[in-house]
Amino acid sequence: MNKKTGLQVVMVLVIFIITLWFYLEYFTKNFEDVKEAAVIEKIDENQNSTSTYINDINYVSTDAKGIKYQITAKKAEIKVENSDEMLLRDVEAFIFIKDSDTFKITSNFSKYNSKNYDTIFSENVIVTYPGHKITGEYLYFSFLSNLGTFTTNVVYAGEKTNLFADKIEMNLATKDTKIFMNDTGKKVLIEGTK
Repeated sequence: MNKKTGLQVVMVLVIFIITLWFYLEYFTKNFEDVKEAAVIEKIDENQNSTSTYINDINYVSTDAKGIKYQITAKKAEIKVENSDEMLLRDVEAFIFIKDSDTFKITSNFSKYNSKNYDTIFSENVIVTYPGHKITGEYLYFSFLSNLGTFTTNVVYAGEKTNLFADKIEMNLATKDTKIFMNDTGKKVLIEGTK
């Protein structure tokens, strides 16, 4: 064998030995021998395996008439057994009606159905649109029928009128409104403002 061939064989053997050593050192260690860094997870005590939690969600829907419904929340809980319904916290929603006013809805909580977009807003519900404000504890909103039903401690504040009632139903597309008291013996209280 000549010198050149011998040197090439030695170089190939050295490369083979280095490769084998590298493979055995770094790729075949038993997992028990590897020191793992501690992983710290922040887990909410209220969370469990039957729900999924999402922060900062945003859903947008548009119907055939061009009415757009957008709902955002700081936190959402999705139950495993019914993934179409979400429980939302710190909610803000907008209803954009083509060639009309924009409605803004805020509440502490809501239950949102991602299939039909029906939403039940609860606790400190406020609906505002130019020149009008309605507050109450519960608002059921059906996106498909554009009907909002306000109940419990309902107060309407307009530019010249305040109104106190048990229930207000409003078609958001036509703005047709019905105002009720649960007890037929009671009347809706209307106050004029300056």
